[in-house]
Parts: sequence; C-alpha cells; structure tokens
Amino acid sequence: MRPHPAVRRGLSAFAAVMLVGSAAACGDDQSPTHGPAEPSADASVPPDGSAARADLAALAAAAEDHRFAALYDYTAPGRDKRALVATVARDGSWRVDVAKGALGGTADVAIVSNSQGVFQCSLSSTANPVTPTCVRVADQGERVPAEYDPKIERVFRQWLDVFTDRQSALSVTATTPLKGSRGTCFSIDSISASLSAAVDVGIYCYAADGLLTAARVESGTVRLAADPAPAPATVPMPGPVVDGDAMGMASPPPPPPEPSASAASAPAA
Repeated sequence: MRPHPAVRRGLSAFAAVMLVGSAAACGDDQSPTHGPAEPSADASVPPDGSAARADLAALAAAAEDHRFAALYDYTAPGRDKRALVATVARDGSWRVDVAKGALGGTADVAIVSNSQGVFQCSLSSTANPVTPTCVRVADQGERVPAEYDPKIERVFRQWLDVFTDRQSALSVTATTPLKGSRGTCFSIDSISASLSAAVDVGIYCYAADGLLTAARVESGTVRLAADPAPAPATVPMPGPVVDGDAMGMASPPPPPPEPSASAASAPAA
C-alpha cells in the first residue's frame, strides 16, 4: 500500500507507525477503502435546538469513551494542508501530532496528556531532524498556555466535558455536514457573557461511535483522512522530559548578520 499523501507533507515517526497500523488493520478487508464516506442524503438532522443539544451530549459521551488512532488532514487559515494524527489510548492518555505546528510552521509538534500532566513535545522530521524533547506545560486536564499552544488539538478532547453537560452555556444546532465528514454535524456557539468562550466555537462532526470525523474552528479545519487504527495501550512520549521553555508558535527571529570580512579586518580606532 502506498503511503498516504499526508506522509509526504511531514509526519512524525509515530504518526507514520499509526498510519501503517491503520493500513494493516484494514488489510484483510476485501473491499477497497477510500477514507471517510461522503454524508448520505438522509444524514441525521435533529429538528430543533433542544434535540440537537441532546444528540451532541450523547455523541460527546461516546467520544469520551472512544479509543483510536487516526490520521486527519489539517488546514489552518492561510496555510497549506498538512497532516495531523490524533490518538486516544486505552489508558485514557492522548496525543495530537501536528505537522508544521510550531515556530511559524517550521517545526512539527505534539501535545501529549497523561497522568503526569500535559506536555508540548518537539518532533523530528526530514526537514527538521531534531532530537525530540518534551516540556511539561500544564496539569492534567488544563489548557496549554497560549504561547505554546497549536490550539487545534483542543477539538479532540478539551471540550467533551462541556458538550456532555446539558447546563453548559452553549447554543447547539444541527447543520449541513462538512465536506468529507460522516455522522452528524453541529454548529456550536457560546452564549456565555464572559470574555472567554466556553469552547472553540465552530462546527463539529461525530460518527455514531463518537469519533470526530471533521471540525471547523477559528484555528483551522480537520477532516478524517483514513479509517482509524486500533488504539495503543498508552501513548508514547516522543522524547525525554526536559526543563526550559516549550516551543513558541511564532517564527523564531532571524540570526544576527555575520560581520563582513572588511569590517572584521578593519583596525580599531
């Protein structure tokens, strides 16, 4: 089986392994696999907001229990499409690998959550062959600080508790399925008067088993690119945990210019 085109857009070694696992998992199936099916004409559309809110809560509850490893296409505003791999392990740890997700699109990054906390990790790629390391950036269940946050990882786990809480300050309506999604899509907005929105507002699409098949929020759009692989027992850390600052999201400043040969050889005044 040829590598998915996303491999050529920059995947970590872990993401490539997950993709191979997905191919192996479907290898015994005699029917061809072409990724997510297009939504059918009779896709579920709850008739009103209260019904949509109940349906979202039920699917979010299924998502909390769903364990998987899946390849997605990720498109951020003003950026080319790239690869993203989301993994939720059987022990509840999770990891999201984002190609070109840090340092202004020059470095691959992973966000990992386990019983020890939340970590931002550098990833090695062909274009940026670094030694992967991880920095603890938050307690388990807390948000990644904004200066280190690719943001798109939040659509997979961050908001499920909010979606399952029928009392949360959300406006929920069924909406036209996003292209390439399957299942039911919901338009979600915050009705909180606070300055901080309860969730990343946008459109979220879930299959019946709770798998996120697509989402469109301010930080970008993700779409399931291949059938998911079985979940691992736990997600591996890409590298050792080190002290220091995590990678920023902005491009690093350019190095200072080298002094010219004439300036270097000029005698001091």
